[in-house]
Parts: sequence; structure tokens; C-alpha cells
Amino acid sequence: MRAPNPAVGTQDRLIGYALLTSGMGLVGTYVALSRPLTDVFPVFLLAWLRFGIAAVVMLPWLVRPEHEPRPNRAIWRDLILLSLFGNFLFSIFMLYGVALSGAATAGVVLASIPALVALLSWWMLGERLQWRTGLAIALAIAGMLLLSVGPSGARVFEEVVGSERAERPWLGPLLLFGCACCEALYVILGKGLSGIMSARRISALINLVGWALMTPLGIWQALYFDFSSVGAGSWALLVFYALAASMISTWLWLSGLRHVPASHSGVFALAMPLAASGVGVLALGEPLSITFGIALGCACTGIVLVAWPGRVRASDRF
Repeated sequence: MRAPNPAVGTQDRLIGYALLTSGMGLVGTYVALSRPLTDVFPVFLLAWLRFGIAAVVMLPWLVRPEHEPRPNRAIWRDLILLSLFGNFLFSIFMLYGVALSGAATAGVVLASIPALVALLSWWMLGERLQWRTGLAIALAIAGMLLLSVGPSGARVFEEVVGSERAERPWLGPLLLFGCACCEALYVILGKGLSGIMSARRISALINLVGWALMTPLGIWQALYFDFSSVGAGSWALLVFYALAASMISTWLWLSGLRHVPASHSGVFALAMPLAASGVGVLALGEPLSITFGIALGCACTGIVLVAWPGRVRASDRF
């Protein structure tokens, strides 16, 4: 009989739970805090600066360990696809979606990521799709509809983003849903690379590719932008956003997985919508309505359905 593995003891699991919760909570926080940044920086310039700051800090992560193979054409193709969906398009959809709908709404819509990962795993990888995944997807759609076309949706969006930008309240959630789809594709495409390269090096390389993809659009907006108008607080928030999005949240998540079985990790994605919505309401002063509360409940229930241990494994990372 095997001796109990000390790596999965109670203390280690508690550490893992704390790391996973912190990682997902940080994701929700930086998504929410990107809202005030979109009021200061144009979206393409903001994304370009984010990738550039992270690229400088992650330079040591680019060094290839001796046991890792040199990237061949197939690996570079996968890295480019990962960055295209997980960095380039994700950032554009997320920043525009947050600007048009608000931080709290972003948390609810992005909570559909675990269900989308499970759906794509069924479609692209042939994994079994259970009834709970289908119900979670239906709940995610219901939450989006409540936020965009529900009885108080237009009024809430007008309070958050202003009357001129609230003429199409469905556009922000739709962009955020596109952002969630990009992240789900990122998770699926990243499964193959994770067995070849370290998570830190993958993160550094795709961030670098994302910076290269965003450079033409970023420079175009930088040429017409008055950098002297940006205050010290906005620059500090930008640095936090860059490091949290590209480095810290990934490290927390992967470190937590060392102590917790992967099949148990998905439920901690609950921290993301709760953190984003909490920051949006408490820190940014966004309105809270009954409709929003129902939508948030749909989002959280969907995550629990997909990620509850012992049945459906949405992914090792959301």
C-alpha cells in the first residue's frame, strides 16, 4: 500500500486554495481596473504599453532551459496562435467591452470561460460533453441577455458609461463574450505547448508576440496621444495592470495547481466574477441592480456546474 503523499496534505491544499483564489481574484481585479485606464488611454495604445512593460520585466523568462527544445516552425505557429487569441484579440475585445459596459458586467460575462472551455474541448478534442456543461452555457447566455436587453439593462449601462455610449447596450457584453471565446481558445491551444515548454517561458514568448502584433496600432495611436496629460496614478495603475495580467496571476494559478488536483481547481474561477463585480461596484461606483444580481448568480452557478470536482474538468487554467 502506498504511503500518503505529503504534497496533497491538508496544509498544502489550504495553501493551494489560497493561491488559486488569489490568482483568479487578481484576474477579476485587473479586468475591473482596466475600466478607468480606458478613460485615459486609447485601447490599442493601452494594450501596446501593457505588453511592452511586461516584456521588459519578463526578459529573464525568455532564457531557454537546457532541457527544453528549441522552438521549431510548429511551436512558433502555436505560440503565434496563442498570442493572437489569448493576448491580441483578448485585449482588444476586453478593453473595448469594459469601456462600453463596465467592470461589473465584464466579470459576469467572463465567467462563461469555463463553460466555453468545456464546449471547445468537446468540439476540438473529442472530450465528453455532459448535461451540466450545456446548462452552464445556457446560464451564461441568460446572464448576458439579462445584462444587455433586460428591463434595467439599458438604464444601468447609461449610468455606467454615459447616455451617448449606451445606445447599444448589447455591444459591450457581445465584445466581452468574444473576449471569453478567445480565452477559451487560448486554453485549448495551450494544452499542447504546456508539455513542451515551461509556463513562464510560454507566457513571456506569447507576451512578446502580442507586443509585436499590437505595435503598428499602438504606434499609430501614440503619435496622436498627449502623454503629458497622464497623471502619476494612471501610470502606476498601468504598471499594475501589465504585471498582474501577464505575470502575477499566471504564477499564482500555476503555483496553486501544485498543491490542488487539477480537477478541483476550476471552482476557484468563481473568484474572478466576484472580484471584478466587487471592484466595479465598491471601488468604481458602478450601480448594482436586481437584474445584475440575477445575472451574477447565473454566472456563478454556471462555473460550479462545470468545475465541481469529480465530473467535468474544464481545464487546468481559465
